[in-house]
Amino acid sequence: MPRQLAGLTTRGRCLLAAGLAAALCAVLVDERDLLRVAAFAMMLPMTASVVVGYTRHRLRADRDLTPSRVAVGGDCQVRLTLHGTGRLCAQLLVEDVVPDALGGSCRVVVAHPPRIGAVELSYPLRPVQRGVHSLGPLIARITDPLDLAQYCPTLAGPSRLVVIPAVVSLTGSPAGGELGTGEAAGGRMGFGPGQDEVVVRSYRHGDDLRKVHWRTTARRDELMVRVEEWPERSRATVLLDHRAAAHRGSGPASSLEYAVSLAASVYVHLRRHGQQARLVTADGLVLAGAADQTDHTIDTALDALAVLRATDQPDLASGPAMAGRQDVVAVLGALRPVAIEQLLAHRPRGRRSHAVLLDVAAWDIAGNGSSYPVAADPAQAARLLVAAGWSVAVARPEQPPASIWDQLCSSSRSKLAAPR
Repeated sequence: MPRQLAGLTTRGRCLLAAGLAAALCAVLVDERDLLRVAAFAMMLPMTASVVVGYTRHRLRADRDLTPSRVAVGGDCQVRLTLHGTGRLCAQLLVEDVVPDALGGSCRVVVAHPPRIGAVELSYPLRPVQRGVHSLGPLIARITDPLDLAQYCPTLAGPSRLVVIPAVVSLTGSPAGGELGTGEAAGGRMGFGPGQDEVVVRSYRHGDDLRKVHWRTTARRDELMVRVEEWPERSRATVLLDHRAAAHRGSGPASSLEYAVSLAASVYVHLRRHGQQARLVTADGLVLAGAADQTDHTIDTALDALAVLRATDQPDLASGPAMAGRQDVVAVLGALRPVAIEQLLAHRPRGRRSHAVLLDVAAWDIAGNGSSYPVAADPAQAARLLVAAGWSVAVARPEQPPASIWDQLCSSSRSKLAAPR
């Protein structure tokens, strides 16, 4: 009896109580017709509870996400499959708990619950916030037609949806860091099947004549010499400034999300064009290196960016990761003089260095609850970096990342063409 009472609604409990009262009165006044009414009133909610409880134990569900890994703003389809066995006489409301970043919970009324076989339901998702989101659980609300009994079993547990940053298509590259080029001026020449390739270039004054490659010389009608060493392949480091004090705004429209999307786009752009690149954060953590040139490394970087959160570290601790001969493309938030000094200390003049400075004050909407002081003027930081030989572009929220990348490429070409 207690198990059946647990599933009764307020209406069912009231009807059961009314039946008990009627039965007591029927006994006191010795009225058989009233006793029959009381028995009917008591049996109705008890029967409803048994039927709904039977349905609860017979019902199960599966959830499938297609795809289970999607970019911000992309489309994901959720398919729910309800399985039932036997004859179900109940009303069914299915609710899948969905985070607000994915659009909020989804409720569906199943007009014809599955008896034998399965019923498929589906709904779309368009995530607006990167991260690893938990979708579910899937909860069913099973009631009888008179709403006398109700059970809310969990049909399916949570599912994992990975939302990676939005990656936009970029074109070109900053001056001096041409994509897909790993050779010096000249070219590769093959002698035939089974023979190694060699790299040749035009003859320069002082070259050893014993290194002249006569076959290529005859073909090009100019003196060509062999290159002893393979030129070093172009390398680049993409620096992402994810310091909380360097960004403004909240949620998908924050400057941090803009920076993450731009850094992801730059990294993917470099890797897809054959350039060795690594992705480094402001605290010196290498999210993805250049151990191989497969798409798996790109996926690893995007998955790492999906779970990246702002750090409370005030300084840029990524200086050692930027030291060396590789190019640097830095996506930076608000820069204080100390942070600029940290950048310049590890990037002496002559190294190819490029920076995108976010005008984070444009993201700093009044009333967003930010506890940080007013952001530094990006124009001052830009002047200091340009004076140190950097090429710089300043980004605002209304400018798409592809436009900022084009500005950075134009700035680097202008700097390279400027007289020294």
